[in-house]
Amino acid sequence: MSVMVRNNVRITGRPDGRPMVFAHGFGCDQNMWRLVAPAFEDEYRIVLFDYVGSGDSDLSAYSPERYSSLQGYAQDVLDICAELDLSDAVFVGHSVSAMIGALAAIREPARFGALVMVGPSPRYIDDESYVGGFSAADIEELLESLDSNYLGWSSAMAPVIMGNPDRPELGTELTNSFCRTDPDIAKRFATVTFMSDNRADLSRVPVRSLILQCSDDVIAPVEVGKYVHENIPGSELVLMRATGHCPNLSAPEETISAIKAFL
Repeated sequence: MSVMVRNNVRITGRPDGRPMVFAHGFGCDQNMWRLVAPAFEDEYRIVLFDYVGSGDSDLSAYSPERYSSLQGYAQDVLDICAELDLSDAVFVGHSVSAMIGALAAIREPARFGALVMVGPSPRYIDDESYVGGFSAADIEELLESLDSNYLGWSSAMAPVIMGNPDRPELGTELTNSFCRTDPDIAKRFATVTFMSDNRADLSRVPVRSLILQCSDDVIAPVEVGKYVHENIPGSELVLMRATGHCPNLSAPEETISAIKAFL
């Protein structure tokens, strides 16, 4: 199967421009970048895709074994890079994709020239002096709730994750995105995401990195963004005015400005 079909890869922008790869988070797809990616089309070769199991990817390519860790998703990224012969790419990863991008860059550094991490978290569960934002019991309860009633969980959690209660249409969009995802695959991806611990990988990130940290983010609190910044050598941290976990939807202009300033 073609990687282009498998991952529903779409290319826009300048054919001869520096590659810029946008990667979506859990329960989402490439459509989540529609307010951000076009701002870079004049200068960059834009690559959009869906992880296997998400969006309009080929669900038949999903393997519980391959995607039992974030490395399987990093392999999706590397497969796309190989197929398109990308080098020196700017990788823009939202949420769990920030860590997926870090793993991909560690494995094949020549493919990447910069990482932009939007709301990253290397570990969601608190651990001794580390603040992840959730207790082990919180995550266990979250995964049990997701397992027993995925659609109900999506309707309850998506608006909380999105934040911005004064703009309910944003929460509705994220809810609908979650509900379009195959429930069994979503449950597995959630477990892989929320049980991951990539703290030891941060010091090995080999490229320039920007951390975009939202205020009032229930998924990745400010302490997490600061931790990522302190542990990735030479990284830059931008504390955004945007609230919630999805500034690519709630504050696209601020997101675009921060990325352009970094690049």
